[in-house]
Amino acid sequence: MINNLDAIMHGGENNTVEFMENPDKDLPNEVCAFANASGGKIYLGIHDNGYIVGTDTSNSARARVQDTINKVEPRLNIGFDVVDNVIILTVPEGTTKPYSCPAGFYLRIGALSQKLQRDSIIAMLQNEGISRYDSIIRDDLPIDERFNDEAFQWYLKTAKISNVLDKSSTLKNLNCAGESNGRLCFTNAGALFFRRNDEDILFRHAGIVCALYKGVNKVHILDTKELNGGLVNNIDDAKIFLKKHLRLKYKIENSTREDILELPERMLHEGVVNAVCHRDLFEVGSRVMMEIFDDRVDIVSPGGVPKGITTDNFGTVSITRNSVIAAMLHRINYIEQMGTGIERMRNAAQEADVAEPEFELNNFFKVTFRRSTLDTSSDTQATASDHKRPQATVSDINRHPSDTQATLSDRKSTIISYLEEQDKASSPDLARHMGVTPNWVRTILRQMAVDGTIEKIGDNRSAYYVLKRKS
Repeated sequence: MINNLDAIMHGGENNTVEFMENPDKDLPNEVCAFANASGGKIYLGIHDNGYIVGTDTSNSARARVQDTINKVEPRLNIGFDVVDNVIILTVPEGTTKPYSCPAGFYLRIGALSQKLQRDSIIAMLQNEGISRYDSIIRDDLPIDERFNDEAFQWYLKTAKISNVLDKSSTLKNLNCAGESNGRLCFTNAGALFFRRNDEDILFRHAGIVCALYKGVNKVHILDTKELNGGLVNNIDDAKIFLKKHLRLKYKIENSTREDILELPERMLHEGVVNAVCHRDLFEVGSRVMMEIFDDRVDIVSPGGVPKGITTDNFGTVSITRNSVIAAMLHRINYIEQMGTGIERMRNAAQEADVAEPEFELNNFFKVTFRRSTLDTSSDTQATASDHKRPQATVSDINRHPSDTQATLSDRKSTIISYLEEQDKASSPDLARHMGVTPNWVRTILRQMAVDGTIEKIGDNRSAYYVLKRKS
């Protein structure tokens, strides 16, 4: 193996290079640190200052070096080379992290190898998928304590699971229970589904906080609700909160009225389930937040996205943080297919002709659903819980505040004139021309397409409109 030692020495120590004069008691720490990071090289026989001092490279010395690095667990396949009187150890990034040595757990950070404390070790276990919150057996939660049989029977019926096996066997098969100290105890997932948790704080962090605000900031709170029941109940109650406070549109066909929520229910369902299913449950200091503003709905879950998900592969790659919870929800059709929730949200938005959801990936995972800009002070606006107000038509509810005096005929005439000049136009083009929102102008365009004035060409983002020529 050919190595340019002069260049290595000149570059100095960094996140992948370590100099040691001789293999001493710290060698296992350095090997462990590189294995827990992204790998690196250890040069035995080079001083910390970067000049060669040399080391014993005899067969017996090499054997002692090998015995020393074998103290790292699990064992690693480490490259071993000699250039002049310098031993070069090539440490690969470990595939079964975390790695330990007699002195503990170490991680390479910059040019230093740092000993990991308890919280850092736990974080590494989580990031590597070695320790999963939902599969941990809770020896402090025996299943005969506060078992919710009603929730259990509902789940069996909904998931079409027969009662051939006894309760204990069924819970074990679902990974919702396990043996601990001679007793059958809940796993965390089992407790979230089948234990009565609304009267204690053990799983308060797994709940949802719902809030309704006046305006677009967190200043004036109109309604709040904390959901601390079973996991499925929390999802259902969160959707009820959304339906209660979002607006309805009424569509009447053949004397039958259809109530249409302003944001598609499928998109909202996926947003809530995604937040509950994939949140980092080891993070006990925060909860899922679902907040309704005049212009948007924000759903924020703690922990960001799992390791391996990037901005480039987001929405196309599936990595499940809580695999037991995901499987449980899949059995009852709350999740249709693993890893497709993001795309289903986008598809639901396109089908309903509303703005596509916006995502933020950082220490928290956030999805934003944009609401249409409506005159919320008007009596023609209705919420799903407001049955006393007058029944409004689609055109009434989608009236833009800057256009309250215009007639529908005026609006259509403006669109027709623009299309006569430009030949074709997209809904964003018309929205800019008319000074209104794209969602508002799409409502008028749909009406004009129905009455045969215009024709829609293409689908989704590439769609545009032209005047329909009479034959």
